[in-house]
Amino acid sequence: MDILRPIEDKYSIEKEHWVGTAFRVKNYFPEGKNLLDRFSPFALMDYNAPREFPPSKSARGIGPHPHRGIETVTLAFQGSVEHHDNAGHHGIIYPGDVQWMTAGKGIMHKEYHEKGFQKTGGIFHVVQLWISLPKKDKFTEPRYQDIRNENMGKIRLENGMGEITVISGEVIDTKGPALTFSPINLYVVNLQSQGKITLEEPGNYNTGILIMKGNIEVNNTSCVENDFVLFENREGKIKINNASKDTKILVLSGEPLNEPALAAGPFVMNTKEELRQAAEDYRNGVFGTDNF
Repeated sequence: MDILRPIEDKYSIEKEHWVGTAFRVKNYFPEGKNLLDRFSPFALMDYNAPREFPPSKSARGIGPHPHRGIETVTLAFQGSVEHHDNAGHHGIIYPGDVQWMTAGKGIMHKEYHEKGFQKTGGIFHVVQLWISLPKKDKFTEPRYQDIRNENMGKIRLENGMGEITVISGEVIDTKGPALTFSPINLYVVNLQSQGKITLEEPGNYNTGILIMKGNIEVNNTSCVENDFVLFENREGKIKINNASKDTKILVLSGEPLNEPALAAGPFVMNTKEELRQAAEDYRNGVFGTDNF
């Protein structure tokens, strides 16, 4: 008989707040639950559940702001997101695409609804993650990865039960294209009606799933849309059975950094002194111009 990986916690977030004028999000962590130590390298997850935005003549977005010590990862499912930063990177992601920005030693960036989507309006559905960099990489040079859906790892499940899209790491012998500083398996599972799948992540990895669409049964536990499920760090299989017409699940699984982690505003560092220095560097213009 298969050993199932125990569920440590399951919760949903109802409260929403605006991030700039472009994102209406539920913050699953750290505000929903403070998982900064428990769930490294993942430091933040904002979920903009599907939401209708009317056409607009004015820009919707988040103005220039700094980051240090992390990577920001934006996954677009509906709608489109445009990015600029003061390291010279620019990109637009459309449904199925991902942008992966490494802030490293420090960067200024801005994100907003892509101009075409802004003009037409429509359903907007995205997830943004902050991924903490290991101590040795906190001050790495900034970089930007524009990851297209067609370049991601694809796994077709048997009998037309669904598909897995691998963004980073390796799942069922299929690799994702994103480059990471610590081992991270990040992927999306789509299951059709009556679809099922068994996942197996390393027992020492911090592993959780966000149910973005539909209702499922996870290791004999009923879970519904918008639930986040955190698993214990133990060996065991994760058995998912679809209880809806179709489902969409985001899987986050990463090797723990096992380092101190402290967050303040847009910075995630290892010590209070590093956080203080980051704030001071920002005030003194070390992060560079916000005119880009």
